[in-house]
Amino acid sequence: MKPLWKLLRSHLSVAQTVGFALAGVVGMTVVLTALQAYRDVMPIFRAPDSFVHGDYLVLSKRVGTLQTFGLGGGGFSEEELRDLRKQPFVREVGTFVPADYRVKGSVSAGGVGFSTYLFFESVPDRFLDVETEAWRFDPAQREIPIIIPRNYLNLYNFGFARSQGLPQISEGLFRRVTLDVELSGAGRSEHFRGRIVGLSNRLNTILVPESFIRWSNERFGSGSGAKDPLRVIVETEGPADERLAAYLASKGYEAEGEAPDDGRAARFVRLAASAVAAVGLVFSVMSFYMLLLSIFLLLQKESRKLENLLLLGYRPGRIALPYVSLTLGLNLAVWCGALLLGGVIRARYLPLLETMQEGYSPAGVALTMLCGLVLALLLTALNAAAIRRRIGRLGIRKE
Repeated sequence: MKPLWKLLRSHLSVAQTVGFALAGVVGMTVVLTALQAYRDVMPIFRAPDSFVHGDYLVLSKRVGTLQTFGLGGGGFSEEELRDLRKQPFVREVGTFVPADYRVKGSVSAGGVGFSTYLFFESVPDRFLDVETEAWRFDPAQREIPIIIPRNYLNLYNFGFARSQGLPQISEGLFRRVTLDVELSGAGRSEHFRGRIVGLSNRLNTILVPESFIRWSNERFGSGSGAKDPLRVIVETEGPADERLAAYLASKGYEAEGEAPDDGRAARFVRLAASAVAAVGLVFSVMSFYMLLLSIFLLLQKESRKLENLLLLGYRPGRIALPYVSLTLGLNLAVWCGALLLGGVIRARYLPLLETMQEGYSPAGVALTMLCGLVLALLLTALNAAAIRRRIGRLGIRKE
């Protein structure tokens, strides 16, 4: 084996080897960084308030003259809900269940007391964009968990508080605010403690658990029976779908706010990651051919000596072993270099991602490392097959 290694080292071009290594490191770094960055970004998209779970629209019917005079329900019938669920662009449909009684809330802040009438609604838990373990109601504890729209806090901080000379409230402090909630109806009036457990970016209403709404409607409600829901929340494949717009127009349904284009943003992220990875693969293929060309040049220079070795009884696989070992070592070195450089790049963009989501947790790197190792071994296997074939041809030509 030593003579073969000496033969290899005597004609090995350092410049060509360095060129291959640089191209390989650049290519694999781009591939692995694109993969890791995509996996690091996805936890933000998979958050409960993210568009990856689908786009959410709150639908209601247009208020007509009959509703103005108290005639006509204006709600969604069971038949309409079934038709909505059958649409190909709809993933899931949930209904808003309102409180059927009077709600009054009061709170004291900075020595000033506030009191106002409120409204409670509930939606199925899967449509919430707030994760909290406190989202449950126990009648024995008499504490109501509440989710408030985030824009309510913004209106207070940047509108009401400034105009009234009151202090602004941080989100953390706002969640510590306790409300005195009075429920009255059906000849009863009881007091509860309301606790804000989260702020919603998706739903512009005051939310309480479904279990509380159903319990309180039975206790304080009018007892007039179940009513058709006035509003529904729909998870769609994408609000940009033309079929969705046509369907809403044909049914006379209205969507609250503007339809978000987050679905297109998600597709853009995937497309960008794929494009970057493709560029990295191009560099990797270039480095593969650079190394293969360098080894082929070595084989061409030493073709006579290699033919003699074959005549002496050396097998093609044994002659190819030093060259294959060289490619394996170089590819593993490229893999390590790419991981190191990718780690430096990752350390730069992770702080930015952490500012985009509270409690952000990046993805692990094990899969990225494994993909890089598989790519290095795959390139080595391709090089080894080409080298053995080339040496085998020398033996055939000699015969």
